[in-house]
Amino acid sequence: MQIAIMGAGAVGCYYAALLARAGHAVTLIGRANHIEAIHREGLILETASKRETFEVSASVDVSALKDAELVLFCVKATDTEAAGAAMAPVLSDTAVVLSLQNGVDNAERLAALLGRVVMPVVVYTAVAMAGPGHVRHYGRGELALGASPVSESLADLFERAGIPTQVSGNVAGMLWEKLVINCAWNAMSAITRQPYGALMAVEGTRALVTMIVDECRAVARACAVALPDDITASTLAIAETMAGQHSSTAQDLARGRPGEIEHLNGFIVRQAQVHGIATPINHALLVQIRALEQRHATSDMSSC
Repeated sequence: MQIAIMGAGAVGCYYAALLARAGHAVTLIGRANHIEAIHREGLILETASKRETFEVSASVDVSALKDAELVLFCVKATDTEAAGAAMAPVLSDTAVVLSLQNGVDNAERLAALLGRVVMPVVVYTAVAMAGPGHVRHYGRGELALGASPVSESLADLFERAGIPTQVSGNVAGMLWEKLVINCAWNAMSAITRQPYGALMAVEGTRALVTMIVDECRAVARACAVALPDDITASTLAIAETMAGQHSSTAQDLARGRPGEIEHLNGFIVRQAQVHGIATPINHALLVQIRALEQRHATSDMSSC
């Protein structure tokens, strides 16, 4: 299959490698530094057990996806509109588009822009860029697809590529569940520069995570979203299943780039304000990440 991946970050590169390994024709669209490295050395996937290199097409030009039958949209939530607008004029009328992004409303935002159905996908993987064109996998890797006429065939395609995949009629609820997990861990990991396992070893972290989840649960209830009864336990469990992982927000800050906090804790805070709910911890985390991003922006300007 001709598969294009919009966004050559950690998630995009990881699934590009697995799909290329399975024999699909994969094209990555991304930033120049990653694309140039892939042209020179191939796409590098490093896991706990081995290091592999894959030959994939790669371009900074979005027109490279014009023949794609399947598009995995893996850009940051903050870039959804800009990337979607760039993609819209060259996208095949028959291409299937999947949104593999953090946040709960990306598929809707992208669908409105493209004027077509976009399938929401929940991503459960711990990955990070070890360098340009070099992705490192820390754990997990499964996907959950929204229900549609093509979902089962896509799930089969991913399974054959070694990507555990389920089809769910409640992907919206699963995206909210992942949102809660991200709200609990992303900002804390970024502020402290610590992985999840190290954070959990600090006295008081368990209680703090529980309070963050409670705030998110209240907002979800007001938005008529039913979270799983075990959401607190599953959120705390991330410290074990992804103990060595630094959050995507931490990775963005380390590279001096704006992250997705406005679509994580920021989303919760805005929805809480609509419904008259107090979310002081989520608000505090949001403001601290904004301050750190502002510091990086100011530092970049002063060095010009």
